[in-house]
Amino acid sequence: MEEISKLPLPDAFLEFLQENGLDPSIYAAIDSTPRYIRLKAGNGAQLEEIEAEIKCKLERVVWMQGFFSLPPDFKIANSNAYKQGKIYGIDAASGAAVSALDISIGDHVLDLCAAPGAKLCMILDILGDSGSVTGVDIARHRLAACRTLLQKYALGDRCRLFVADGTTFSLVPQRFHVDTGSCILEEKVDTFREWTSRRPWKERKRAAKARESVASGLIANSEHPDLIYYGQHSGVIGLSRNELYQSVCDSEVSSSGYDKVLVDAECTHDGSVRHIQKFENWGWTTLQRRVLDAERTDNLTSLQLKLLTNGFRLLKVGGSLVYSTCSLTAAQNEDVVDQFLKQNASAGITSCFQFMLIVAWQLMLLLLKDKNLVKSISGVKYGNTSSDLAELQEIDAAKDWPCRSGRIPKTLRFDPSTSKTSGLFVAKFTKLAI
Repeated sequence: MEEISKLPLPDAFLEFLQENGLDPSIYAAIDSTPRYIRLKAGNGAQLEEIEAEIKCKLERVVWMQGFFSLPPDFKIANSNAYKQGKIYGIDAASGAAVSALDISIGDHVLDLCAAPGAKLCMILDILGDSGSVTGVDIARHRLAACRTLLQKYALGDRCRLFVADGTTFSLVPQRFHVDTGSCILEEKVDTFREWTSRRPWKERKRAAKARESVASGLIANSEHPDLIYYGQHSGVIGLSRNELYQSVCDSEVSSSGYDKVLVDAECTHDGSVRHIQKFENWGWTTLQRRVLDAERTDNLTSLQLKLLTNGFRLLKVGGSLVYSTCSLTAAQNEDVVDQFLKQNASAGITSCFQFMLIVAWQLMLLLLKDKNLVKSISGVKYGNTSSDLAELQEIDAAKDWPCRSGRIPKTLRFDPSTSKTSGLFVAKFTKLAI
């Protein structure tokens, strides 16, 4: 235990690590784990100027484009480069989660747990003047912080932010909405205009009423997510509320869903060494409540599975989803992935035999040209199934990353000892149609 004497972990936490097969020595790496920043696109030519201003050499991270490392205790908050939005703090492992999405120009991306916003900024930075990003978070104050970041870094032009439960959020990318006949005939009133922090009185009243409903527990299932920000080219301006919140059925999502989805799920944060260090000031009893409480952990794993399931539901066929947490426990990572592959509604064919059986039935019925029967049999469920399959995908860029394989092949783990980063688990899925 001498190795971790600089971070005096309580016995209860050491027992938690032992129960989860985690090595306590990773928490000794806090004094040698660098801080990381990402240089906002377009500021590469100012690198030497930034180094001179902060009086520190920025070490390029060779395995993660645009990232630089700083000494562990270095602070950037008071630098002009940070205040002017030229650099932002984000761990290199978090950058890997975004990089794993393999975002292409024009993609429509969903960040289902967007706060605190560093990954959201990186996604928008990569997309540039194309595509769109939808950021969702259940915590209004945390999503408001995301909005502040977008404005600071001038990255919000193609973004919209919704306060919503990520397990039930159901809006597809705006450009894919198709006007129905009723929408064409409907006179467009109360349309969204250019976003301003000073919203019209009617809109403020509607938002306040929605918050009161949430606080009182009276919110209805049909209650719309609260849109707290939208950029000039996010596809929102000019729409009526009915058009913005137009729903699509699950079968339509296969073609009109998001190209990429990031589910950086809420977790116990035990893989973030600096987060654990904060409990020295917050009090170790807070650690007991936030990390060690078995009931909370059980609730978290249930939440994580629901977030992953809904994120995958909103993914278009051929798209990619990345699931990540900053926990190092198998329960919140490999176990969630395993349950998802077995139980999730869009990944429900659990064996090759079942897959072949369905295909054989459909081929036979097609030969019989009985469309009604085909439709009937196609809806037969094995567990909880739909017409799409989830498949774990190799992360091509990972061959150059300083990480190790997770317990399930194709999943990855970062940790301070192996990677010189914060702890992070990453799994990538693609959606296949059958």
